Amino acid sequence: MTAPHDTQLLKGVLPTLVLAALAAGESYGYELVTRLQAAGLGSLTTGTVYPVLTRLERDGLLAAHLVPSTSGPARKYYRPTPAGHASLTDGVAGWTALDAVVRALASGASPASSASDAAWGSAGATTPGTATTASPSPSPSPSPSTTGADR
Repeated sequence: MTAPHDTQLLKGVLPTLVLAALAAGESYGYELVTRLQAAGLGSLTTGTVYPVLTRLERDGLLAAHLVPSTSGPARKYYRPTPAGHASLTDGVAGWTALDAVVRALASGASPASSASDAAWGSAGATTPGTATTASPSPSPSPSPSTTGADR
């Protein structure tokens, strides 16, 4: 039995996981889902993966081509583009930095500033499927005089 995964965590990292799996070898959608399930994401469904594939292809991070199938309609095979490989590298770096922060905080230690900087983008890491030229800054907290009705 596979342990359940936090859906919000999975949603955030799934584009990177899809890019990583496809970097290891091109695949069509259903085969990709079974590969990800075999890797430990047993509860993952096609309904979760196909929108990610569509978005990554639309964003130019995946290339696709149709291959005839003897057992039904042609299959759409995906592989990362050069931009997809770059996004994968950025995604893994961002995840690694964030993992270091989580582990440090969970163990009661204070994370190194460089790890937390990288995790939150000040070292130039980007979310898969996006490109940034400037580091994001935290959103300011609403002032005490600002209410939901004022927005």
